[in-house]
Amino acid sequence: MTQVEVEEENKALAREYKELLRISYQTLTVEDKKLIRKAFDVAVDAHKDQRRKSGEAYIFHPIGVAKIVAQEIGLGPTSIAAALMHDVVEDTDITIADIERMFNPKIAQLVEGLTKISQVKKEMNVSMQAENFRKMLLTLNDDVRVILIKIADRLHNMQTMDSMPDYKQVKIASETLYIYAPLAHRLGLYNIKTKLEDLGLKYTEPRIFNEIVSKIKETKEEQDEYIKSISDVLKKSMDEENVEFTIKGRPKSIYSIRRKMAAQNVTFDEVYDKFALRIIYKSNLHDEKFLAWKIYSIVTDHYRPSPSRLRDWISSPKSSGYEALHITVMGPKGRWVEIQVRSERMDEIAEKGYAAHYKYKQGATEESGLDVWLNLLKEALENSETNAVDFVEDFKMNLYAKEIFVFTPKGEIKSLPKGATSLDFAFSIHSDIGIRTRGTRVNGKLVQLNHELKSGDQVEIITSINQKPTLHWLEYVTTSRAKNKIRNVLNDDTKKIAEEGKELLTRKLKHLKITLSESVINELVNFFKLKTSLDLFYRVGAGAIENQQLKDYAAQKSNTLINFFKNKIKRSPSNAPEDINKQVLSNNFDLLVFGKEQDRLDYKLSTCCNPIPGDEVFGFVTINEGIKVHKRDCPNALSMQSNYAYRVMQAKWIDSSQQEFKAILKITGMDSLGLTNELTRVISSQMNVNIQSISLSGEAGIFNGQVTVVVQNNTILKKLIDNVKKMDGIDKVTRVYTN
Repeated sequence: MTQVEVEEENKALAREYKELLRISYQTLTVEDKKLIRKAFDVAVDAHKDQRRKSGEAYIFHPIGVAKIVAQEIGLGPTSIAAALMHDVVEDTDITIADIERMFNPKIAQLVEGLTKISQVKKEMNVSMQAENFRKMLLTLNDDVRVILIKIADRLHNMQTMDSMPDYKQVKIASETLYIYAPLAHRLGLYNIKTKLEDLGLKYTEPRIFNEIVSKIKETKEEQDEYIKSISDVLKKSMDEENVEFTIKGRPKSIYSIRRKMAAQNVTFDEVYDKFALRIIYKSNLHDEKFLAWKIYSIVTDHYRPSPSRLRDWISSPKSSGYEALHITVMGPKGRWVEIQVRSERMDEIAEKGYAAHYKYKQGATEESGLDVWLNLLKEALENSETNAVDFVEDFKMNLYAKEIFVFTPKGEIKSLPKGATSLDFAFSIHSDIGIRTRGTRVNGKLVQLNHELKSGDQVEIITSINQKPTLHWLEYVTTSRAKNKIRNVLNDDTKKIAEEGKELLTRKLKHLKITLSESVINELVNFFKLKTSLDLFYRVGAGAIENQQLKDYAAQKSNTLINFFKNKIKRSPSNAPEDINKQVLSNNFDLLVFGKEQDRLDYKLSTCCNPIPGDEVFGFVTINEGIKVHKRDCPNALSMQSNYAYRVMQAKWIDSSQQEFKAILKITGMDSLGLTNELTRVISSQMNVNIQSISLSGEAGIFNGQVTVVVQNNTILKKLIDNVKKMDGIDKVTRVYTN
């Protein structure tokens, strides 16, 4: 570089630094400015030899990120300093310890959080990429500011991506639309979300992006004219009512216009609400709500509102803290226009999200919606044992989820994602309540656990100390919080049963003169075509592995010659990969059931699509060959579903060790005090037994009872019958088979 270029660059740096201080949303003290200056100097020095692909000095990137953090997200000096140094540890010799020594532990912690995220390799397959996102989301646990700075970093990268190769642009833009824009949305950073989405579209669908941009430019004058005509009408009435306000026209984002065009299959000209009007009024805190509805009444005096599209986010703010009144009215020329009514304070929160939220929250005791969400999120993150792809998918669902508002029996309001069920509501109150949920009432009526809630519902949870989640519960809930809690409880139960199973297996093998060892466990896992020793012990504990099967194993073990040949066959190359896949998939899904009642029926696997255990399938009732099972994506599926829908049956693979059966027991004996209590105690204390219904009667000293229980298999039922027979006063226990 020539001397002149160096001087130019230094001047530009000085300008950028002054600009950074000037645009800061927070008021900076002299100390704050010193801190930012120091971080600025450290970053300039650390990156002095680095250039970006465009040829520009690298230092302009951290400064760009710091400017977004300071102005658009509105964070304070600590975050501005961390943003300036967010790449220092990754790219130079400076360590986290050095930063802590030069600055303070908080800044060091933020820089470390940002460094951790970027240390995951960039070019990766989907599951590693999901792992990367998961790591990033886990930093929400430490400090939400890490994610906010990361979002600013992503925005600046998106704004300066032109000199990158195409494939990288598409990858980064897709990631942005997949996770960063939804995150910005959820944290209340609506401006940044819009920029991220528009830039994402620019690189993923450049042709469409450019078309919409040029169309917006063409219609700008007409749009301004239209907004002015509405403003003029409203201004007169507002002035009469002494409301101080400003009206801004806001074009819809390019991305949302594109989404509308795709969803409704219309052209640009056919998208009606391409812009919204924003009325921002001056008000003290006390009068905010009153004034919002006053403005509503003025607007609807002049324009007819669409009653189905009124959104009151003032009485019930979104969980990101967003507050506003949204009215859709029929404007001039027969066009629908959305009008957003918000006070200056609400507008600031809508623009800045998190930071403004905390500026106004000082001294407030009640947790904000955002705090509540972050706490729920922490729980979901801490307990997550799911694989990374599922985790990120679950997480995304909760990012863009529209909200519904429901009431507790005491009239407190709770917000839940749209599509949430009554069981989700139970978990949203407290996980202990969720786990013990026996039934739910919505608006006073008993409903199923998977009943979908609607805004305004009042929900009451009925709990029982003996209640425990079952595998089906995972199908009854939609929120990741509830799913994680249920999975954890099921895992704990599985572990308990597996521990019992291990002891039982040791005893059973002893009878067969076999000592349980590492190699025996491995042989058994292979023999039963399972995945892990946990699967093996669980199945023994749940009684899914019978004594005869263990005898078969023992007989096979002693026949070493057969073993030798088996190994030979295993090593032969003819074992095609497809067979291996079949085995892996069938490990956990070894039973096919049909219909809502999950009946076991005879079936054949169709040859046109060769389904294997674990595939998504359906049953098709043929004329001569009984039920044939096809994959959901079978080439013939569409024609079967559309032409013979009445012959299509639901079908799914399940794990036979998790299968449950109903059995009815008839119990007779001598009626004595406390017998009923003792009987229910004995039944419910046995692992893996649920009482479905019970009817007991005593007459002239004779006790008659009928109990319907749900068990996993015959072994457990036999054990239960034995335990009941041992009870004092019980005469007979028989199993009843009813048609």
